[in-house]
Amino acid sequence: MRPRVAAAASGAIALVVALGACTKNTDDGPVVDNNRKQTGVIATDPKDSQGPAAEVEGAQKGGTFSIIRETPISHLDPQRTYSFAGLMANPLFARYLTTWKDDGKGGLVLVGDLAETPGTNVNNDCKVWEFKIKDGVKFEDGSAITSKEIAYGIARSFDPDLPGGPTYIQEWLADSPQFDTRWDFKKNKTGLPPGLTTPDAKTLRFEFAKPRCDLPFAVSLPTTAPLKPEMDTGVNLDQKPFSSGPYKVAKHQVGVQLTLDRNPNWDPKTDPVRHQYPDQFVWTFGPTADAANNRVIADNGADQSALAWNFVPASLVAKVAGDANLKSRTILSPTPSANQLVINTQRVTDLKVRQALNYAIDRDGLIKTIGGSTVAAPLTTLMPPATIGYKAYDAYPAGASGDIDKAKELLGGQTPQLVLGASDDSEEQEMATQIKSNLEKAGFKITIRNIPDDAKLDEIKKKNNPWDLYIGNWAADWPSGASILPVLYDGRSIKAEGNSNQSYFNDPAINAEFDRILAMAPADQGPEWGKLDERIMKEHAPVVPLYVDVAYVVHGSKAGGVFISSVFGYPSFVNAHVKQ
Repeated sequence: MRPRVAAAASGAIALVVALGACTKNTDDGPVVDNNRKQTGVIATDPKDSQGPAAEVEGAQKGGTFSIIRETPISHLDPQRTYSFAGLMANPLFARYLTTWKDDGKGGLVLVGDLAETPGTNVNNDCKVWEFKIKDGVKFEDGSAITSKEIAYGIARSFDPDLPGGPTYIQEWLADSPQFDTRWDFKKNKTGLPPGLTTPDAKTLRFEFAKPRCDLPFAVSLPTTAPLKPEMDTGVNLDQKPFSSGPYKVAKHQVGVQLTLDRNPNWDPKTDPVRHQYPDQFVWTFGPTADAANNRVIADNGADQSALAWNFVPASLVAKVAGDANLKSRTILSPTPSANQLVINTQRVTDLKVRQALNYAIDRDGLIKTIGGSTVAAPLTTLMPPATIGYKAYDAYPAGASGDIDKAKELLGGQTPQLVLGASDDSEEQEMATQIKSNLEKAGFKITIRNIPDDAKLDEIKKKNNPWDLYIGNWAADWPSGASILPVLYDGRSIKAEGNSNQSYFNDPAINAEFDRILAMAPADQGPEWGKLDERIMKEHAPVVPLYVDVAYVVHGSKAGGVFISSVFGYPSFVNAHVKQ
């Protein structure tokens, strides 16, 4: 993602985008707030970046807060973190240069986290940025966090053996999508990538070949989590990250349970966002979405202070929506998270086949399979409605349930045999089964191949993966078309592994359009992204847009402070507490 919305030389920006049209109230069940406005500003007052975070009303210290999730978190190593679960778990034990103050209602303020402010645009040209590091920020062992440890964290993100995380900063410093070939981390472990320097222990400096006005946003991602070189265990850092946040890894039984205890060396006076209310956070992996939600609904024992990470599944939507006693224990929120049936265009090269897939898809049936309007709303565009520049269109109008006849017409008697790679978690298995049945009515022959859920993200990011189709999900890191279309469809970024362009789509004319739009004034980009969105779908059809997520979460009666992240659309735990 390459968001380009930071415009003013002072570093202050304001974004406004509607989050409407997520779902409609079609029955007497709960209603999503369709009139919500999502706003984002970069803080200009240094006081906004100071701690402590405002106290949460009614919150007290103590207790164990539990999160029950079906499958393990793919990566805990901050530099490798890019899954939703990872992005929500990481802030408990990792801090970044900047972070978001989020009111849970769409209101966002970007503030300094490890940095005193969201950054200084030194020459007012967005090519040179400096961040001053706060006093009093420490690792779990009590040692000070300086610019050098933050720089080392960024440097190790260049290691090709540690793929999976965001790549903005690496690409910008290298001035190339092939960043790991421009600077070799293994040969330069005591050095830093070109353009990254630490003039002193308090200062981190970035120098870019091109303007990067959105750097304050990019450094809010886990790439900038600090690490002491002597604590770098390489791929094993996934098992036990070294904490800079309010909690630290106390015990990690991989694939079973992750226990986080308080970090006594975290200073709330330095942190504008996080709290340290629970004694422990415990992530438990294994129970299906049905089992986890039923446990939390039952509200017994330790589950009273638990949250079911997996959204309320289809089998339980009616039960949860119809129980008035559960209303105070559910969260229903729109999200900026879009889902697609991603087409591997290296393997599915016939445009008519890709267009036929778009005509054949039964969005209504798919949404009913996963739970209905409290779970998802249909999408026919590449960008979700919660995006600056969003343009509503339907390149392949087939109605809510698809146009099988039109799909067959495009196939012209062909029976394409396609392999659908699907995560082995229960929800995606249900989706894959529905999609297979749906597409085979149009003449496709679909074979489902299972992928372990905790490995899927890494596997589909491999250029030579063996699947023709897979279910993809994308939530922009900021509400801009620039953080969606270039990162997902710029073919120049394709490499052997770690690809966000998972359709492996590469068209020189579209790549040129990315450059053209990104060179425009940020205020002028929005409509151009909308036009390009429609052009990509009409001319190339690299995916089948499916739906936008609606978050429907249930928690125990003693679980407090949880809200749905306005950035990523999943539960945030920075305010979580156990009601006493």
